[in-house]
Amino acid sequence: MSDADRIRLEADGTAVEIALVGAEMTSWMVDGRQLLWQANPAIWAATSPLLFPVVGWCRNRQIRVEGVSYPMPVHGFAASERFAVESCEDREAVLLLRDNAKTQRCYPFAFTLRVHYSVAAGRVSIRMAVTNEDSCEIFYSCGIHPGFAMPFAGGALEDYRVLFERAEEPRVPVIAEGGLFSDERRSIPLFGRTLALNDQVFAQEAMCFLHADSKWLALERPGHGRISVAADNFPHFAIWSRPGAPFVSLEAWTGHGDPVAFDGEFAEKPGLTVLPPGGVGTAAATLSFAPG
Repeated sequence: MSDADRIRLEADGTAVEIALVGAEMTSWMVDGRQLLWQANPAIWAATSPLLFPVVGWCRNRQIRVEGVSYPMPVHGFAASERFAVESCEDREAVLLLRDNAKTQRCYPFAFTLRVHYSVAAGRVSIRMAVTNEDSCEIFYSCGIHPGFAMPFAGGALEDYRVLFERAEEPRVPVIAEGGLFSDERRSIPLFGRTLALNDQVFAQEAMCFLHADSKWLALERPGHGRISVAADNFPHFAIWSRPGAPFVSLEAWTGHGDPVAFDGEFAEKPGLTVLPPGGVGTAAATLSFAPG
């Protein structure tokens, strides 16, 4: 189904709605249960934004390409751009964004970004594919930023945990002023594979796991329900919320925000994907829900 502003996909008790602005999934229902946070500008105005052509903040809110500075919003501009519907069937759709006069003012490269959504019982898969339509190399990072409704399986925040596929380092980067990544690390209450949740955990910036050993992580209330995010070619994870907010975001990224000391050309920014002319870069994630 589609209308002027959104499309709807359904399969086996699972339904998603996707806004054409941002190609953003705004609803994920499994057997009548809403699993996504519903945007509230007073708390967080997004639901599940897509990140492109940068993840996080750039130093001084800009990038520099061949000596010319271009303004760059946090997480890039894709979330505010209207996508075209390239194809849409009952269970899957492909949304398309090409560079245009507006994007060229921020990002002076020719590209195509395709976002493929597909649904199955209890699952939604998201695949991002970037094609270099330019005559030179292009550079980018991308990511997904879904916020999950809390508590999706009853109880209180303290009844939930994040479980990683593998044990991860219990120290994460300190995010400095301006959203930049410092060399300093802070400790978090991650014990092996398990991070217990409470408001204090979210009192600081996002917990970022760069070059994670895990390929999946899950938000769960043991015995009652689990939402998992399995990543393909997303090497970084982040966990974010705000104290008292009724959502938890599990993010997957190909890149990350600028380091504090970085002041180079965009092409030198750490963590970017480099595509030759005609090249295609892909990353994908599958969100799954299992009841207790």
